Amino acid sequence: MQTSEYIAAETVFIYVSVPDEPETRGIITDALERGKTVLVPKCVGDNMLAVKIRSLDDLAPGTFGIREPIGSEAWSVGIDLAIVPCVAASRNLNRLGHGRGYYDRFLAEREIFKLCLCFDKLLCDVPAEKHDIKMDMVITETAKLG
Repeated sequence: MQTSEYIAAETVFIYVSVPDEPETRGIITDALERGKTVLVPKCVGDNMLAVKIRSLDDLAPGTFGIREPIGSEAWSVGIDLAIVPCVAASRNLNRLGHGRGYYDRFLAEREIFKLCLCFDKLLCDVPAEKHDIKMDMVITETAKLG
């Protein structure tokens, strides 16, 4: 929340964390309190939508048991910052997701600053394929890469 990209962002697209991921509810709450537009992913078939929420109460268990927005109206204008989850990430800003490609497809279609949250213990060499989207920054408990 101290990065210049987060501070300057008016619109933030952010995942809702599950156990074993860096916690994001505090970031979501902070962004809402600062008056930012907060968008949360909602999976519909093979696509991921960015849906606006006004509070954490706008979320319910959805695809894969992950909390998603109750609504389904996709945000159609610009997004300043995407905060993205990972299974692992590398020091050269590659990200390993869960293998379904939702974030890669979503991010490939947009010009967004991409920030990945990763635990230190999950930083490792991550192979990248043609369709994998490189992050602009990876943040861990002790490092800011990018």
